[in-house]
Amino acid sequence: MDESTSLDLKNICLDVTKLTKTVSVFINAERERFSEKDIEKKGHNDLVSYVDKQAEVLLVNGLASILPGSGFITEEKTRAEKREHYTWIIDPLDGTTNFIHGVPCYCISIALLSSDKLILGVVHELTRDECFYAWDQGGAYLNGERIHVSGVKKLSESLLATGFPYHDYDRMKPYMDVFDHFMRNTHGLRRLGSAAADLAYVACGRFESFYEYGLNPWDVAGGIVLVIEAGGVVNDFKGGTDYLFGEEIIASNAGVASEMLEVVKKSFEDYE
Repeated sequence: MDESTSLDLKNICLDVTKLTKTVSVFINAERERFSEKDIEKKGHNDLVSYVDKQAEVLLVNGLASILPGSGFITEEKTRAEKREHYTWIIDPLDGTTNFIHGVPCYCISIALLSSDKLILGVVHELTRDECFYAWDQGGAYLNGERIHVSGVKKLSESLLATGFPYHDYDRMKPYMDVFDHFMRNTHGLRRLGSAAADLAYVACGRFESFYEYGLNPWDVAGGIVLVIEAGGVVNDFKGGTDYLFGEEIIASNAGVASEMLEVVKKSFEDYE
């Protein structure tokens, strides 16, 4: 038996959504008084602020109370990384650059990993106050309403999302080849600046697919659960399952998943 079945995942998930709503109040309040002097740089185009760090502390403390003895993988490293049977993967503010510039959208993203399986995901998009959540075999929801991926069956009728590399430019040639193909053969591409939001929007049918490389587990973990529980398909660029820690992801509705994978896989395989 899957040990995750011993948890009341629905109620844990609802507790996590309440926590994200509380932390979102803090983040939104800080946005009103935020200034340039509060910006720090972790690396090239990799920005952070006291808001990210304080929000993460609030989330870690709350999640430790919801599920005592759990481990943590966090973006800002406010808690030493420690894997346990149940491990929370946290991004306290996915879309920090948007937040700093006052541009929608940015999210809190949380997932729960049971051994090697993601079993719960929450993405709270702050600028529209939209809370997406899902748990293993429980479906996906937006502000209490069930959501599903779209029913579009052709890439030519699809709206796609992607993210632009901001420090790893080694695969720009195949990335731009894929971008060119989709620009010419779909309804268009969007770049929101938050992978968590991109995945949530695939889950609720606003986008048919999202693809990106150079991502961290905290960028995508919560959204992966949303897409799968909403009826979507998630792969790495080779069609495998190394999308949580493998730094590349394609998340699609069931209708266009094969076509998406074919385009991305061919370009990146040809480059390699």
